[in-house]
Amino acid sequence: MADGSGIQVDTALVRELAELLESSHLTEIEVKDGDRTIRVARTAAAVTAGYAPAYAPPPLGAAPAAAAPAAAAPDDWKAHPGLVKSPIVGTAYLTPEPGAAPYVSEGETVAAGATLLIIEAMKVMNPITAPKAGKVVKILIRSEQPVEYDEPLVVIE
Repeated sequence: MADGSGIQVDTALVRELAELLESSHLTEIEVKDGDRTIRVARTAAAVTAGYAPAYAPPPLGAAPAAAAPAAAAPDDWKAHPGLVKSPIVGTAYLTPEPGAAPYVSEGETVAAGATLLIIEAMKVMNPITAPKAGKVVKILIRSEQPVEYDEPLVVIE
C-alpha cells in the first residue's frame, strides 16, 4: 500500500513464486525474510487442471493400499549410507539440456564432487554433486520431476 498504513508487498517476488509453483507443479511455497513471510498457494484441483505431464498427483480419494507399492521402493533406500537427498525444492533434471546424455547412469562410477543432476529453483540451476566417490546404484527420480527438500535422489555405494 502506498499510504504507509499497511505492509509493503514485493509483487515481483510474488510473481516469481507463482511462476515457480507453475513450473514445479507444487501447490504452495513459503518464503521467510526476517519478520516478513510470503506464502503463495493454490488448490490441488487447479494444479491438475493446468498441465498434462509426466507427473500427476494421486487423486484425492485414492485408496491407501494403491499408494503403498509406489512409496515402498524409495523407502528401501532411505537408510542407505550413500543416499543423496535434495537440499532444495525445485525441478530435477538428469541431463544438462534436452536430448543430451545424462550426467550419470546407474552402474556408473563417479568421483567425489561429480555432478549427479541439477535442480532448478527460482530459475537458477543448482548442481547436485556426489558427496563421495563410488558407484551409482540407484537413481530414484526421473528427469523434469518436481522434488521436495530432503527427497531421496540418488544412491552411491
